[in-house]
Order: sequence, then C-alpha cells, then structure tokens
Amino acid sequence: MATVEEDLNQLEKDIRQLKIEYDMYFGGGRKRPPQETLWRAEQMIKRYSERGADMNFSQRFRFNNLSQNFVKNMEVWRKKLKQKEEGFVQRHFGAAAKAIEAQREKEPHPEPPPAAAVASGSRRPSGPPSLYEVACSDPDREPEKVQQLYKALLEAKTKAGEKTDALTLDNFQDFVRLKTQQLKKQAGSITMEDGQVKLKARTK
Repeated sequence: MATVEEDLNQLEKDIRQLKIEYDMYFGGGRKRPPQETLWRAEQMIKRYSERGADMNFSQRFRFNNLSQNFVKNMEVWRKKLKQKEEGFVQRHFGAAAKAIEAQREKEPHPEPPPAAAVASGSRRPSGPPSLYEVACSDPDREPEKVQQLYKALLEAKTKAGEKTDALTLDNFQDFVRLKTQQLKKQAGSITMEDGQVKLKARTK
C-alpha cells in the first residue's frame, strides 16, 4: 500500500500531467479530454479530503496547496471546454481590432451623434474622433461646462474599464483651470486612443 508521501507525489505528478494533456487537447493534439488522469486526481483528492487525520501538518499543508491548484486549473479547463462545445473561438485582441478597423474603413463614415457638443465654428483637428467635446474660455465662470466635461470623461473611462478612483471634480477643475491659463481659449475633447480614454485641450 502506498504511503501518504507517495500518494501526494502521484497527485502532484497527475496535476502536472493534466496541464500538459489539456493543453494538447485544446491545441488540437488530442481528440479527447484526459479523462483517465482527471479521474485519478479527483479520486486522490476525495480520499485524502476524508482522511485528514492520517496526515501530519506538513502533509496537510502540501495536500491543501495541491487541492487548491487543482481546483483553480479545473475552473479554467471547464470554461475552455464550454467554449469549445459552443464553438467559440477566442481571437487575439490585436487581430480582432485590426479586422474591425479594416471593416470600418470600407464603410461610409456617419455624421457625429447629436449628443456630441461641438463649439460652433470650431475646426475639428485630425486624429481620433471625439467622444465628447465642449468649449470653455473661463472655467470659473462656466462651471457647468466643466462639470459636463468631467461627467463625460468619468463615463467614458468607466465604460473603457479604466480606474476613476483618483479622478475627482475638484482636481479636474484645477486641471482645466491650469490649462486655460496656458491657452487663451480652449476646447476640451474626450477621445479614445489605443484603447484608452484621453482628455485633450486645444485652442480654437
């Protein structure tokens, strides 16, 4: 009969083997998932989950680490199996972004949405189209415009999955005030570049 150490060594070996066999399966090198190795690892974990008293402290510590590693990997494998069964193909983001951009270039460019607030008579600079734009010549006298731009920036960053914890209305007002001291009259615009939301100030 195998000792506890021998069983734990076998469990560790089976988990390593599962990683290799699942990678081969998802990569097309195997026709079926590694059911035999998976069954052996599951039985070993089940057995020692019920026999905790048979292990000393170091063995229990090692067993817990192996079990957690197995469970973590199983979650990943289950998701990949589900995607494979549903015919889902995960594409690289860069390739997908290029494909979308190529498709957009073929399509006619629509007019800007009515929600975009663009100052009358201002010229739109070259570069990424603005998600939101507002003209402000004095932030202290036009606080409502600063608030509108702040809310639009906050919303755009939230939708893009960027952190906004450090972005407050007070420090945003200070930023706009500083910029208007450098520029006689500015138009603030929110754009998306390389997947990140950016706030730009420009003269009119």
